[in-house]
Amino acid sequence: MPEGKKQFPVVIFSHGYNGYKTDFDRSAKYFSANGTGAFCYTFCGGSTRDQSGFPTTEMTLFTEKEDLEAVIDELKTWDCVATENLYLFGASQGGMVSALAAEEKQADIAGLILLYPAFCIADNWNERFKNPEDIPDQEELWEMTLGRKFFESIRNFNIKEQIGKFGKNVLMMHGAEDQIVPLDYSIRASEWYKNARIEVFQKEGHGFSEDGNRRMEAMALYFLHDCIRLPFF
Repeated sequence: MPEGKKQFPVVIFSHGYNGYKTDFDRSAKYFSANGTGAFCYTFCGGSTRDQSGFPTTEMTLFTEKEDLEAVIDELKTWDCVATENLYLFGASQGGMVSALAAEEKQADIAGLILLYPAFCIADNWNERFKNPEDIPDQEELWEMTLGRKFFESIRNFNIKEQIGKFGKNVLMMHGAEDQIVPLDYSIRASEWYKNARIEVFQKEGHGFSEDGNRRMEAMALYFLHDCIRLPFF
């Protein structure tokens, strides 16, 4: 929370696949030092470090979306939150989840910041498991075990049909050398939104360098300056 303020804008940080609530601690502190609150959390079943008790094998993009929507609803009840200035910040899978939640919660969200959003998730898994009978009961990826529900929930999922109606400001930041989520996904998605802009980070991959992260934070803060109404700054 920013010091000396009774009410302030808030950014909700959503981590990526098998991430954790502390992944964006430095960015959260940067925002709070500049007048904006930051809320960081761990998706239920979205990390091997999650303490909710919800198994990773039950997690899907849509259970994570429900988690984020619950966070939004909770923050709207806090007196310190300027509810007309509530923002979503999502990285990788958390970026995709944030984009999905923004569509449904448009009335509650003032802006959307997406960091190399993983809009390729459904395409990747559906290409790997071409038929329903190909789907395994469990699959391990990057030291975390996914369950059948994850893959079944994204059958026939078309990202273009799911996002793009969010009409408020959107900032997308993506590395030109991303080997996990091709840059083209963000370029195309930026064209679906009415008020989106994309910043391409040269020589950056999926997960930015320290210099890239500091640049990302500055761009995100300028974005908030453009969105947030005075007197918060």
